Order: sequence, then structure tokens, then C-alpha cells
Amino acid sequence: MSDQSGSSRLRVLFEAALEDYKQQTGIELTKHPLAEHLQDSNTVESVTAILCEQAQDFKEFREKDKVLKPLKKVLNVLHILPSAAGFAQDVGLVCSYAPTGCSASLTLIL
Repeated sequence: MSDQSGSSRLRVLFEAALEDYKQQTGIELTKHPLAEHLQDSNTVESVTAILCEQAQDFKEFREKDKVLKPLKKVLNVLHILPSAAGFAQDVGLVCSYAPTGCSASLTLIL
């Protein structure tokens, strides 16, 4: 009997946590694509495969972020440098479209 009341308390706490998450993020966690994907999984292997895929996606995102953060810092310095040094007309920052993203280069105009 205490097992059932403990289970009921756990369910109430879980539902309260879901509601709190929804209020803070505006996202209903039970309708999140990942949650729906996990609900469709009925074996340990399928759940593990989904979680491994998510971990790999996150790892790739973090690796991309490791490159973009320092690049953004360099671009900020290059953007500030010309006006701070008083030669804005001699140095420009050029960003051209490239199929793989944005490439930036320092261009001297003499």
C-alpha cells in the first residue's frame, strides 16, 4: 500500500516538473520530437541508438562551436581595429558567400 502512495507522489512530482518546464520554456516536453521518438521505441537497443545519435549530434555541435567562438572573437577585433587605429579607409572586412559558410578576410585598400 505504501508502494502505491509513493508511486502516486512520484507521478504528481513528475507532472509538476513537466508543467514547470512548460511554463519556463514554452515547450510541452511530452510533445517534443525527441520525446515522441523515444515513445515509439520499445527496445533497449532502439532507445540506446536514439540517445547515441543525439550524443553524436551534440558532439558535432560542440566541435563547431569551438571553431566559431574564437573566429567570432577575431572578427570582432578586426572590425574594431580599423576605427580604433584611425585608418578605417585603408582596412576593410569582407565577408563573401561561400557554399560552406562565410569566409572573412582582411583587405587592404591602398
